[in-house]
Amino acid sequence: MNAQEDEMTSETPVAIKDTVRTKNNKYGLRLGIDLARPIRTLTDEDFTGFEIMADFRITHRFYIAMELGTDKDQQNESNLVSSTKGSYAKIGFDYNFYNNWVGMNNSIVAGLRYGFSTFDQELSSFGVYTGDATFPGTIINETTNYSGLTAQWIEFVFGVKTEIVSNLFLSINLQLKNKISEDIPENFGNLYIPGFNRTNDFSDFGVGFGFGVSYLIPIYKK
Repeated sequence: MNAQEDEMTSETPVAIKDTVRTKNNKYGLRLGIDLARPIRTLTDEDFTGFEIMADFRITHRFYIAMELGTDKDQQNESNLVSSTKGSYAKIGFDYNFYNNWVGMNNSIVAGLRYGFSTFDQELSSFGVYTGDATFPGTIINETTNYSGLTAQWIEFVFGVKTEIVSNLFLSINLQLKNKISEDIPENFGNLYIPGFNRTNDFSDFGVGFGFGVSYLIPIYKK
C-alpha cells in the first residue's frame, strides 16, 4: 500500500502556484518645490526666485518631468547695472538607473529637458568705453527697458531622489544647459536668462543646481 502511494505521489505532477503577488511600485504625481531658490532669495539681496517641480511615472523607469518658475536677478558690474525678471518652463523626461530593493522608491536619474523663458531686461546705467586707461569711460545713468524677450535651450539633468519617509522625497540635481536661441536687445546682451541662469560671451553653455523637496500622490501600484 505504501509502495502504491509512493508511486502515485512520484508520478502525480504538482502545480506550485504563487497566490500572493505584492505590488510595490508606486505610480502617481510627485509635486515639490526647489529649495535652492528660496534659500538664495533669503541670502542674496540681488535675487528673487521660486520653482515648482513635478513628475509622473509612466513606466518602471521613465518619468515625465516638468519645472515651472520665476526669477528676478540684478547684475551689478563695474561698468553696468541691469536687472532681469521673467518666467520659464522646462519639460522633458527622467530615466531611473537605480535598482530598488522591495519597498524602496529611490532614484538615480538622468534626464533631458526643453527650456523656454520669457523675460524683460532693464538697463539702469552703463559705462562708455574710451580705450584710454588714463581717462575712464563716462557712466551714463539712463534707464532703458527691453520687454517681451524669449530664449530656448536644451538641458541635461543628473540627480538623486531619496524617499525619507513614506511618499516624501528629497532631491539634488546638476543641470548642464545648451542655449538654442535668444532675443538679444539692441546694443545690449543678456547677462541673465530666467531658468537658464548666467550667460557668457564665450559659449552657449550654462550650468544650474537644484535641491528640492517633493511629495508623491500615489494613484496606483503595479
